[in-house]
Amino acid sequence: MEFGGLTRSYLIHVPPSYNSGHPVPLVFVLHGAMESTTNVEQLSGMSAKADQEDFIAVYPRGTGRAPTWNASNCCGPAVKNHIDDIGFFRALIEKLSHDYAVDRRRIYFTGISNGGMMSYRVACEMSDQVAAIAPVEGALNVDCRPASPVSVIIFHGTADRLVPFNGGSTPFQIGEKRTDNSVAAAVDFWVKHDVCATQPEHEETPEVHIDKYASCRAGTAVTLEAIQGGRHMWPGHRFSGNTVPATDLIWSFFAAHTKPSL
Repeated sequence: MEFGGLTRSYLIHVPPSYNSGHPVPLVFVLHGAMESTTNVEQLSGMSAKADQEDFIAVYPRGTGRAPTWNASNCCGPAVKNHIDDIGFFRALIEKLSHDYAVDRRRIYFTGISNGGMMSYRVACEMSDQVAAIAPVEGALNVDCRPASPVSVIIFHGTADRLVPFNGGSTPFQIGEKRTDNSVAAAVDFWVKHDVCATQPEHEETPEVHIDKYASCRAGTAVTLEAIQGGRHMWPGHRFSGNTVPATDLIWSFFAAHTKPSL
């Protein structure tokens, strides 16, 4: 599709059970920096999940030869060229809502790394349209001013060196550095914005420490899945070193949270 003077593209997976008389959720899955739509489709396994649970999975592509998203301070040409990815997503939602029967109260975003960062930005700037997000190994680096509550589930490895769990300065590519905010800062922001109970329900296994914040505004929720020793990888993937079923958990969280009517 044409947007902002550029040709933008996306991969879409429609489940075999799709029926135009039955509106279904949209789940956007955003690739990491310099990765592809097919890469994140395989990494996340979200298309197989869409077939099981009857939703449409969408894998938009960033801009540039080695595509990136403009997630405030990351990454690469998308930031330098001030690419309007938020405008692109809004236009894409309208196009898909025209092409398919979409439940507009069940629009969700997830993504890994730069795609996780972009998911945060989506929640900050598209809270009027998005019910929930699930950043994976991302950081909330944008000046965030959402207009309404958004449910958030965060997956982050404690041993991630590319987007450190505790924040800090990291190299993205030669000659370019950025500073990421901590996971704790992101959790604190969303707990306050969604007006959740300040004390979470805490669970621990050898692989993951989980904090679930409940009693949030308009039926929203905030959850942190801190992968113990987890690296910069989609949890549960065969190369992740853990068995945390991130894709299953993401969909369960999304399915539990529709866009609240305020």
